Amino acid sequence: MRDLYIGIDCGTQGTKALLMDDHGNAVGSGYAAHALIERSNGAREQDPSWWVEALRTALKQALAGIDTSTVRAIGVSGQQHGLVVLDEHLQVIRPAKLWNDTETAPQNAEIIARLGGNAACLQRIGIIPLTGYTVSKLLWLQQNEPENFARIRHILLPHEYLNFWLTGQLCAEAGDASGTAFFDVRSHEWSREVLDLIDSGTGQLFSALPALVQANEPAGTILASVAQEFGLPADCLVSAGGGDNMMGAIGTGNVREGIVTISLGTSATVYSFRDSPSQDVTGCVAPFCSSSGGWLPLVCTMNATNVVTQTVSLLDRTVRDIDAALAATEPGCDGLTLLPFLNGERTPDLPMARGTLTGIATSNFTPDHLIRAAVEGVSFGILNGLEMILEGKQSDRIRLIGGGARSAAWRQLLADASGSTIEVPMEQEAGCLGAAMQALYLHRTSLGHADTLSEIADLCVKLDTTKTVLPDPGRLAAYHEARRTYNQRLRDFYGTA
Repeated sequence: MRDLYIGIDCGTQGTKALLMDDHGNAVGSGYAAHALIERSNGAREQDPSWWVEALRTALKQALAGIDTSTVRAIGVSGQQHGLVVLDEHLQVIRPAKLWNDTETAPQNAEIIARLGGNAACLQRIGIIPLTGYTVSKLLWLQQNEPENFARIRHILLPHEYLNFWLTGQLCAEAGDASGTAFFDVRSHEWSREVLDLIDSGTGQLFSALPALVQANEPAGTILASVAQEFGLPADCLVSAGGGDNMMGAIGTGNVREGIVTISLGTSATVYSFRDSPSQDVTGCVAPFCSSSGGWLPLVCTMNATNVVTQTVSLLDRTVRDIDAALAATEPGCDGLTLLPFLNGERTPDLPMARGTLTGIATSNFTPDHLIRAAVEGVSFGILNGLEMILEGKQSDRIRLIGGGARSAAWRQLLADASGSTIEVPMEQEAGCLGAAMQALYLHRTSLGHADTLSEIADLCVKLDTTKTVLPDPGRLAAYHEARRTYNQRLRDFYGTA
């Protein structure tokens, strides 16, 4: 009988559970939605108890009809940057402010100013805080809810809180911690100097930080109450876990240099494992740590499949028409360019920008050209990010996940424009799979096996070879010229590229 491993992914909209055997095969899954507190001032919050209830529901679904005595370990992936604060009795003080909470934008600007500006931030902690990172939420709490701030005794991120619920232990790991902006991403250590700027050096916040564990170390063993509730063995381990992007990297096999992951959803992320920290000095690349013992430089664009789906809907078409539109038009869209900033943009840093359609002519003002312009605009922004994180290197392979991966023509466009082979994993829930793989890695390490995470990735990450596409060298020059035009128009309209 094969051993089983659980991967949990606590996202913004809901929590997923994946049950995996020791060969990477999915044998059960579950899902439960979350509520969301939204306010017009940009606040986005959730009660951590909602995550726990969703975990319970999703996990029970995944384990239905399964002999749970063979479950050996659990891994947890969580939405990055959320702030969970506990009091001296280990009780949640207030709802967690999330990664997409923009109410704290003034506090983020204030933190950067207190640190001496962007260049000083990079010098002192290796990262520039962005709105949504955890640090600004602490300053917001101090300024807006001083009574709650005074009660803080423990600071956790979402996946760390779920680890705490599972094990009763408080701990953190470098990957998720690197998105707080009070963590030195180069040395993999908490940075007290940042927190001292908030609590005036009293040490209140620094003493509230959990101990750091390594990627191959456990967060703990599940509590007896958890084991009883789900019928799990009393010695079931819980791995260190990590942020959703870090677990997504593991779940796509992005645990060694040369592999890139592009997540093409409503927003898009591109990231690639590195053995050394990012050397980007512009602040455009988030120089995160990985949850596999290295670094994971990442670029996020806020406009991706949402732009394309809105375009096809406007034209009274559906996403099934994307491939036909791309087949009917040529790279560069006959001079038509869409700068797709319908939601503002993070990369480039244009939070208040609006989109621009330019280069319109009688020859290209057609539905097919408009669809291609949307797809190219989104893709070129992502590929600009890819160049930033690779720092002059060429990617061997790009693992594509998210809704955009379903389009064969879009996959081919990305291959042709990047010069890289595009591969699509069979398991699209990369965060869940990565968490389960980390759990497998932990269990085998605990037994004294010398398997590397790269070897586990080769075993568990299965590719849908019917969706693999190779680049067409004959189209690379055309896409290079189309991207040059895109970036020139980006400079012309927004003063940046």
